[in-house]
Order: sequence, then C-alpha cells, then structure tokens
Amino acid sequence: MSTRKTAIVTGSSSGIGRDIARAFVRRGDNVVLNGRDAAKLAAVAEELGAPERTAVVVGDIGAPATGSALVAAAVERFGGVDVLVNNAGTFAAKPFTEVTADELAGYLDGNLKGTYFTTQAVVRRLREQGAGGSIVNIGTVLVTHAIADVPASAPLASKGAIHALTTSLAAELAADRIRVNAVAPGFVRTPLLAGGNETVFGGFALLDRLGDVTETTAAVLYLADAEFVTGHILPVDGGFISGRAA
Repeated sequence: MSTRKTAIVTGSSSGIGRDIARAFVRRGDNVVLNGRDAAKLAAVAEELGAPERTAVVVGDIGAPATGSALVAAAVERFGGVDVLVNNAGTFAAKPFTEVTADELAGYLDGNLKGTYFTTQAVVRRLREQGAGGSIVNIGTVLVTHAIADVPASAPLASKGAIHALTTSLAAELAADRIRVNAVAPGFVRTPLLAGGNETVFGGFALLDRLGDVTETTAAVLYLADAEFVTGHILPVDGGFISGRAA
C-alpha cells in the first residue's frame, strides 16, 4: 500500500516554501507548487528533478480562483490532496502611521485572504475524500513577541489572524479528521531578510543565530504527519520567545 502523499505548498518559488516543497519531493511525495512568477516556479520544478511528482500552478494566492486551481491540479495529476502548507505571504517593516490603505489591503489579501480561501478549497476536497488531512499554516513569533525596532503592524495583524484561524479551524474541522496547525518562525535566513544585519537579528534568539529554512521545514513535516496534534502553533525561533541571548 502506497504511503505517498500529495501536498500543496503555496509560495514555493523561494525561501521557506521552496525548501518545504523540496523536502516533500525528496521523501517521495507529490507536490503542487505555487507562486506568481512563472519563470521562478519553472526553475524550482526543474531543480526538484521529479516531473512525475510535481505540478505547477501560477497565480496570486489572494484570489479565491487560485486556491481552486491548486486543488484541481492536485486532483487531475495525483488523484487528490492530503496536505496543504499555507506558506505564501509578505512581510516588511514600516512605522504604523505611515502604512497606507493599499499596503494594509495588500497584507490582508496576500497573507490572510490567501490562506483563508486556499484552505476553503482544500477543506472542501478533503471532506469529499473523507479520509482527513493536514493543514499547516506559516505564522510568526512576532505576533506575540513584537520588537520595537521592527515596526510591522500591518503584516503582523494579518499573521495574527492566521494564528487565530489555525486554532479556530482545528476545533471546527476535528470531526472531519482534518488537523490544522501552524509553524511560527523566528528570524530565518531567507530572501525576506536580505540586506538585514544577521548578527543583530540572530542575537534576538537564545541560540544566538538565525534559523535555517531546513529547520522550519522539519517542523512543517512533523506537523503534516503528527496524527494526534491539532490546534498547535509551533515556534521555530531558536529560543526567541523564551529569553534573550544577552
């Protein structure tokens, strides 16, 4: 009996999402890749080197149609879906009083609405399949442990909503055997941190370093497979929320 799973990974053209997709492929699973840049997605698909186990859906995750297209691709290519990783999102620091209406809307669309609508599409399919499933959202430890020098009220408002969505859906979907959890990274070395001071950001953690995308991926894989874990928000932060290195 095959134990191969099919995972949808949003925002998988770079950073954390690309590494998560790579890990699923390496362990023998099918993966549906998603992002807005067709060229980048094509490069990732080629890099993964498993065309028979990868599908690509180009689209803005903030549009409900993209979530439906991701599910359709999973069903057409692989017969169904087992895991959704809501990784797509954006983050940038900007003082509260300088945030524009368009910028706030952008975070709500890309972070919260993208996660919400994609999850809706996947849950409808999981219910049809009747075998349960796993949803892993990507939040951030900064939701509950903000930093004065990193003013990011707009993205954190949307990420905080993702944390709330995680615990709410864990309760609502438990009867369907659909588990909903989240990984809350601290400061991880990704393109989003490009140009930042690694020594300063790494120093916020007890382990006195930045995280690596592979460490976030390990947490995602754990939650994707952990049959008796739901409603959990797992920090992957080097001890950031527990204390300070100095």
